[in-house]
Amino acid sequence: MSLYSPATDPKYQPVAVPAPNDVAPPVIISADTRRTDRLPEGQHRTRKWPVLHATSVPQIDIARWSIKICGLVDQPLVFSLEQFRQLPRIQVFADFHCVTSWSRLGNLWEGVSVQRLLAQAGVAANARYAVIGGCDNGWTTNVPLAALDDDDVVLADLHDRMPLDADHGGPVRLVIPKLFAWKSAKWVNRIELTDQNIPGYWEQAGYHNVGDPWKGQRYRDDPEWKAASDAC
Repeated sequence: MSLYSPATDPKYQPVAVPAPNDVAPPVIISADTRRTDRLPEGQHRTRKWPVLHATSVPQIDIARWSIKICGLVDQPLVFSLEQFRQLPRIQVFADFHCVTSWSRLGNLWEGVSVQRLLAQAGVAANARYAVIGGCDNGWTTNVPLAALDDDDVVLADLHDRMPLDADHGGPVRLVIPKLFAWKSAKWVNRIELTDQNIPGYWEQAGYHNVGDPWKGQRYRDDPEWKAASDAC
């Protein structure tokens, strides 16, 4: 059995926190990385790249993998992995906050803009929410549609210039920097727009419907969550 060592971990970060000034255009800078204090209350920085799953890593047939933009859209979109990799690409510099209290600051993601894909699909006037689906046994999470409409929201297949491995959601994962990381679905294969706020795996287990780390939105006993749920 080999023991973990930072010296052999290609993702182990230096002591200095990666800063927006460390990257150059055209990299998109997520707004929260410009905060004076980049750690939300209750979070601590990790220099590792931790691995957490709801269940287990799915076995994905890359040749058959696809991602769909569907639901309340004018034109549903479907891309194979080869087609996905041919789409216009962006890079995003962003922090990553796990609800279990660790934060990895200064990640460089690369992939396809969700904002651009939604514009291509055409969002229906009555769309208000999105259900994000993954390849892991029908796992889903829900987000307000507005959470996807930022230039730093990305369907990523690279992390820190390296291909996204299966443990961290490869071949493609969603990244929504402004929300807790469970909203950034691993192994993503579907973004479905709806007019209903449909709680997913962790939301049904007691987690927040929105998950803003800067508002401390961890669990569904949050008063704002209850007010939003009552209004749906």
